[in-house]
Amino acid sequence: MIRTRAVRWRRGVVFALPGLWVLGVVAWELVSPRGEAVQLLAAAPAIACAGSGRRQCVTAAGACALFALVPLGSARVDGGVRVGTCCAIVAVAAAGCAVTGRRRRLLRELERAREVAATAQRVLLRPLPPRLDGITLAGGHLSVSEGALVGGDLYEALATPYGVRIVIGDVRGHGLTAIGTVAAVLGSFREAAHDEPALADVLRRLDRALQRHLCERARAEAQARPGAEQERGLGEEFVTVLLLEIRPDGLVTAVNCGHPWPYRLSGTAGEGARAAAVGRGDPLPPLGLFPLPPELPVVPLTMLLPGDALVLHTDGAEDARDAAGSFFPLARALDDAAADRAPVVPAAIIEHVQSALLRHTGGRLSDDIALLVLSNDRCPAPGPGSRPCLARSGRPRR
Repeated sequence: MIRTRAVRWRRGVVFALPGLWVLGVVAWELVSPRGEAVQLLAAAPAIACAGSGRRQCVTAAGACALFALVPLGSARVDGGVRVGTCCAIVAVAAAGCAVTGRRRRLLRELERAREVAATAQRVLLRPLPPRLDGITLAGGHLSVSEGALVGGDLYEALATPYGVRIVIGDVRGHGLTAIGTVAAVLGSFREAAHDEPALADVLRRLDRALQRHLCERARAEAQARPGAEQERGLGEEFVTVLLLEIRPDGLVTAVNCGHPWPYRLSGTAGEGARAAAVGRGDPLPPLGLFPLPPELPVVPLTMLLPGDALVLHTDGAEDARDAAGSFFPLARALDDAAADRAPVVPAAIIEHVQSALLRHTGGRLSDDIALLVLSNDRCPAPGPGSRPCLARSGRPRR
């Protein structure tokens, strides 16, 4: 409400500014014995065009031309000066109308380009479904590039015959330059997650897709700039990847290539959930740096019990710093987000952590940040004396 009033007040000031300028010049003309202010009337149409549009520009030009030709006050202004001022007013109004029309066309083209870009980015990093095979999930992304919905971070979740499979990754670099690599990795995952029974084979498909993308990009750069050195070699390109598989019994398995391990949120209904890091062992190197080993370690990560949640993130979340250089306390922010919330609501966790991140950094991000929260919303197996499983609305599930 306050913001709406401020916008209306600014619009009113902009609309009234040309009239105030004309009134000021006329008042000066009336009280000045020398009549030197009449030439300032030529600025009014330009102010009207810059602030409002062609209609007000023409109106201001007509009023100024009238005041320029009609003698005001006791000052005697040469007729040639008045005619010259009137001609200047007409010229300024004509130029202002032409510039205003071009500006409007450019603004319309810019709006269309933004709509197309936003649609393309949403197709690439498409919104996650609110629920997959008993798993409630939500994702969020903060890009360091202004106006970009997608940067160097990626995530996706799919319901497959082998369980719910999730990928989260971080491309070297950030912003718009990393979008091509993000598209290659996500496109490969969306196919391989359904085709490959083993999680390790999904990772191998991602690695092959990345290598093809890098080779094609290197050839394109060599053709575009023959004889010039490439800015970055293929060996310097890499993607950190964390692949997860949530099985129907709640067992979470993972294969990790240089990515941060996730956090688990678990707790009881009066105490709220608490965050604890999960994952053991050193991850594999990021994709693109070295060939994958013959045997890929698929780690049993944790048991995701009903009501528990996993929080996946990229390193930009923990590496974000404030003005004093302090790192963002992600675990503490997760504890605060999940306090007094049972069961965990993934969308609320994402919103709370993103707000805390922007407050911590003052809105100045140095890297893209992706967050993904997965909550086990499945009903436990019924047993003697067990209570009915409650949905998030509080009604029994059937």
